[in-house]
Amino acid sequence: MKNADINLKVNIAGITFQNPVTTASGTFGSGMEYSDFVDLSRLGALTTKGVSLDPWPGNPTPRVAETYGGMLNAIGLQNPGIDVFIKRDLPFLKSYNTRIIVNVVGKTEEEYCAVVERLSDCDVDMLEVNISCPNVKEGGIAFGQDPKRVEAITKQVKKYSKKPLIIKLSPNVTDIGENAKAAEAGGADAISLINTLTGMKIDVERRAFVLANKTGGLSGPAIKPIAVRMVYQAACAVQIPIIGMGGIMNGEDALEFIMAGATMVAVGTANFINPKATMEVIDGIEAYLKRNNIKDINELIGCVR
Repeated sequence: MKNADINLKVNIAGITFQNPVTTASGTFGSGMEYSDFVDLSRLGALTTKGVSLDPWPGNPTPRVAETYGGMLNAIGLQNPGIDVFIKRDLPFLKSYNTRIIVNVVGKTEEEYCAVVERLSDCDVDMLEVNISCPNVKEGGIAFGQDPKRVEAITKQVKKYSKKPLIIKLSPNVTDIGENAKAAEAGGADAISLINTLTGMKIDVERRAFVLANKTGGLSGPAIKPIAVRMVYQAACAVQIPIIGMGGIMNGEDALEFIMAGATMVAVGTANFINPKATMEVIDGIEAYLKRNNIKDINELIGCVR
């Protein structure tokens, strides 16, 4: 089977992506750092680092630590704010032939809505609303853990958005299916999961916390089985598309998420280890389809259910 005979295109909320691979927010910046290593135009989409209304300084250092099979981070969503993003990052992104998903963060409903409203008239494809980051004391986790608040913030933000809306869910909950349903009820066009799991590391020699924030978000291969399980549960609970993520290192990992019910996948921590990880994931998916004589990636979405 020739590569031209293989369809890698997927559709979310009426938007066609040339393949099902994007970047996980916070691991790829706005692509500038990776453009020397990666052909950004090959990505199905580029998902940006979180964008807030005003500049955020982030948490004190140290705020990154290695763990077995992954890493902890307590960056705290550091970013220069919406004005810099629109002036500096967006023109750079528009120079590439890929879809643009902007991750939105905020400490209050009003901040979320303000950023979404600003972005609604920008030339971007989708907005991903991060209600699940465990590293920010205000907002984030408070919105993401309670299904009622998930539905409420989704409804509120939806009023201000002219773009399809992705709600990024927290894994730090008892039942991910309930929160997925809440996002769908609130009007989300898609959901993305999982964000990082709350973790901690202690330096036994210093008898002190490794991270200044004490806790951080665990990501990397260590969380992949949990992430695949949660994507499967969410896919069984809702009808809207899912972007799956959590420990994806190669094409095989990505295919697990797709078979569990994800329409797209996002590569995150792997980018820190291997700047070309996203390209290798795309190549791995294509090679699998070719090897198994599968013509369309959509045949595999949710195939194990």
